[in-house]
Amino acid sequence: MQISATIITSNEEHNIARAIESLRCCDEIVVVDSGSSDRTVEIARKLGARVIETIWRGYAQQKNFAAGQATHEWIFSIDADEALSEALEADVWLLKKHGPKFDAYTMPRMAQYIGKWILHSGWYPDRKVRLYRRGKAQWVGEFVHESVQASGTVGHLDSNLLHYTCQSLSEHIRTMDSYTTLAAEELVSRGRKVSWRNLVVDPLWTFFKTYFLQRGFLDGLEGLAIAWMAAIYTFLKFAKARYMSPGRA
Repeated sequence: MQISATIITSNEEHNIARAIESLRCCDEIVVVDSGSSDRTVEIARKLGARVIETIWRGYAQQKNFAAGQATHEWIFSIDADEALSEALEADVWLLKKHGPKFDAYTMPRMAQYIGKWILHSGWYPDRKVRLYRRGKAQWVGEFVHESVQASGTVGHLDSNLLHYTCQSLSEHIRTMDSYTTLAAEELVSRGRKVSWRNLVVDPLWTFFKTYFLQRGFLDGLEGLAIAWMAAIYTFLKFAKARYMSPGRA
């Protein structure tokens, strides 16, 4: 079992080294870069990755393109702000030693938010398919929140994929502005009508669900911030979609 790791990048000089260095269990690393103006490409090549510079196609299409450039049958796809934990790396080594029993594997993803690992708030275990046999799975999702859709059998690994999210509230706000625009575009493309309930009730429900039902209060101040940001995300997504919709009332 040989594995090609794939990473898509754009101005990720602060993350790319950590991501690449965590992929020692993989047999090659393919970085697909779309117009970085920082040292991302230089760092990736210095660390032994094969870098392909190309246009931006959208998240899912870019990740599928990266898989298409890989040499090996098995793909381990991670984002530049992610890294394998030592335990997950050990799981992959064991999988390579004994051989895979499934066509794709999920793993829990644990996120670090403003320096703290988040274990509640609906953020954990957040299982993702990231290791898969090419031809048995592909990335789907036209706008945002892309995911791997497997057509074959799916197994589960127990160790964490680490996700280094926003390091400040300001960074979270900048990221949220971009993502809510993409989410709104997706709603409009589906012909989704936005009601006043979506603008008023849904954000409040999102806060209640995140902070209380998903026990965000156990994540301390960071959990409170996550709940409020989730509520704001919900409002912005629907508000932007309403403004984008043709003939809005």
